[in-house]
Amino acid sequence: MWKYGNRTIRPGKGWVDDNKVRHPSNWHIWSAEEKAKYNITEVVEESPPDSRLYFWSKDSDGKITSTAKALDDSEGVVGLKTTMKNAVKEHQGSLLSQTDWAYIRHYDSGTDVPANIETWRNAIRAKATEMENAIDNSTDTDAIAALLMSFDGDAEANSMSKFREAAAKTLKIDIASKEERDQEKITVEAESKRAIEIKKYPFLSVWPELEE
Repeated sequence: MWKYGNRTIRPGKGWVDDNKVRHPSNWHIWSAEEKAKYNITEVVEESPPDSRLYFWSKDSDGKITSTAKALDDSEGVVGLKTTMKNAVKEHQGSLLSQTDWAYIRHYDSGTDVPANIETWRNAIRAKATEMENAIDNSTDTDAIAALLMSFDGDAEANSMSKFREAAAKTLKIDIASKEERDQEKITVEAESKRAIEIKKYPFLSVWPELEE
């Protein structure tokens, strides 16, 4: 960001000085001496904090003002911990819904639920509990920030493509074609919703995979 007096000027865009002189859009290639001659100064903008943890705003000089979001619920306000745990619960439910058909089939026809599905569902629940406990045990914003850093670090090894492969693997289990089409539709819709949350919380891409 650059300032001419109290005005913000931008590289690639012409501007008019106080003497009504118009300057070209490539003014930013001027030497330091020429910029100083016109009282042009560079303003180093502050880096914004994590929007998941802070409310923040930036003034015309690039200065950041921030306020930490409340961790716990209060009257009329949903705390950060609840927001994060709700995201975990929603993803857990979305993942489990991919194999609900196996339990519906079991109650309808008595067909056993495949052991790999039971194992996977239990692992999903255990992972969700682990995440929620870690969130609950965080006592301040710094602790939540460290937790997110840890979660996000784990997420780097789990791309969305790998995540989707795990979901696709679920659909390869031998089921009736109509059920498969219905399940695929549910999965596509669920993944679209998950993608939005994963963009905000990358750690939500880290879940156990269904084994063959």
